[in-house]
Amino acid sequence: MTTVDEVSRPSRLAEPDEAISPEELQLAARNHGIPLEALRYDVTPAGLHYLLIHYDIPDVDPTTHVLTVDGAVDRPLALDLAALRERPRVTHRVTLECAGNGRALLHPRPVSQPWLVEAVGNAEWTGTPLAPLLREAGLGADAVDVVFTGADHGVERGVEQDYQRALPVDDALREEVLLAYEMNGAPLLPQHGAPLRLIVPGWYGMAHVKWLRSVSVRTEPFEGYQNAVAYRLRQDADDPGVPVTRIEPRALVRPPGFPDFMSRTRVLRPGPCTLDGRAWSGHAPVASVEVTTDGGATWSPARLDEPTGGAYAWRRWWLDWEPTPGRYVLGARATDASGRTQPVEQPWNRGGFANNLVQRVEVVVLGE
Repeated sequence: MTTVDEVSRPSRLAEPDEAISPEELQLAARNHGIPLEALRYDVTPAGLHYLLIHYDIPDVDPTTHVLTVDGAVDRPLALDLAALRERPRVTHRVTLECAGNGRALLHPRPVSQPWLVEAVGNAEWTGTPLAPLLREAGLGADAVDVVFTGADHGVERGVEQDYQRALPVDDALREEVLLAYEMNGAPLLPQHGAPLRLIVPGWYGMAHVKWLRSVSVRTEPFEGYQNAVAYRLRQDADDPGVPVTRIEPRALVRPPGFPDFMSRTRVLRPGPCTLDGRAWSGHAPVASVEVTTDGGATWSPARLDEPTGGAYAWRRWWLDWEPTPGRYVLGARATDASGRTQPVEQPWNRGGFANNLVQRVEVVVLGE
């Protein structure tokens, strides 16, 4: 008898000198990060926003699509897109980051989607708040988790599944959590979850379920694969780990000058230059950013622009720099208002999640 185990293998770590595998390259061709020069935009254009698709983009007809709300509720609901659009409409600017951002930089490397640092974007999401819908359905007093199911279906590590993630009830009832049907003022694109997706400001991207078709309230903790197995911070295969939730603070440098085609090493001419980039955190607003031009030996405080999108949108930072000819390694380090700061040593875990190690941008300043 043929089973899914024959096509879906266990997770593993790469050998010390193992190159990126054909499977990882295949994932990298389907998914993409933001081009770092696009950090210039306050709002990331939809085509430049990072993208991760776990399985296939499902074929969902928006004219017949219905969202159900069921489980431990008094009044189950079924709403089509027209009914959702008739409900109160809000727009939030939110930074989304993949939980695996930075995975390919870890040693040893977890074998999966090989992200460097580009798995991020900052978009304007429009839809209707989830909390009033849950209250209208009548949450049971014993409700524990709210499970969100997408229309995408696949097999992962031997488990056939619809993509499902859950939020604790208190998190699902946050007023900023959205059922979104627009991105940057236009209907969602197929790859970004059309016709309906969840937006959970402050949480890593795995929580923002795309192609959303059902919301189910549970009276027991959800033990589905994406909650109980996949997105856990664990040190070894036997470690039960802790769940991946909110985005750790990170700052990225918008690479200055112009790049070498293959290495992406940056080339600059000497003279005044403004270094800039973006910083964000899902725990608390960004409080400060420090910049290094010598690979972390010394740090200088950057200036922060005024926030342009609320508590869950990234913030621009900048620093004047006047380099002389030579080689430099740039980086930026964010600290948020909760006191969390980016590390300079890798925060390793077996899944390669929440690796907010300071970025390294190599720059060559030409001789005069």
